[in-house]
Amino acid sequence: MPAPVAIAMVPLPGIVRRIASMTYESLLLLGVLSVTFMLPHLALGMGFEIALPGWVLISHIFVVMGAYFIWYWRHGGQTLAMQTWKIAMTTPSGAQPSLARLALRYMVAWPSVACLGAGLLWALIDRDRQFLHDRLAGTRIVFRRD
Repeated sequence: MPAPVAIAMVPLPGIVRRIASMTYESLLLLGVLSVTFMLPHLALGMGFEIALPGWVLISHIFVVMGAYFIWYWRHGGQTLAMQTWKIAMTTPSGAQPSLARLALRYMVAWPSVACLGAGLLWALIDRDRQFLHDRLAGTRIVFRRD
């Protein structure tokens, strides 16, 4: 991650770019979940005739996706989709977010998106066009030009 930069100097990506990145991310997550979720549960079901309860399945998805996002955010500030769309995550001061801040962002992103996208619509009224989960977690999405 590059050194912190003055906040006024860093251009912020628009909402359309961020939504496009999220859409692409959802396609990439299909592959991640196929390997880390679907294959193990198919093996359990077909090989041992075990069907786990729904709360275990949802917890598994939550943990797998959390590991994916937090690992990428921690190692470079970008997921694969964010790299494609040339955006990155920082703190408002331009530093790399702490592990606790990344975990908080992941946790608050779920209700932000699940509540009919209210946290995404927040960007329409936010002064920096940041999503609600970025505001709550103290993170910021910026352009990354490498």
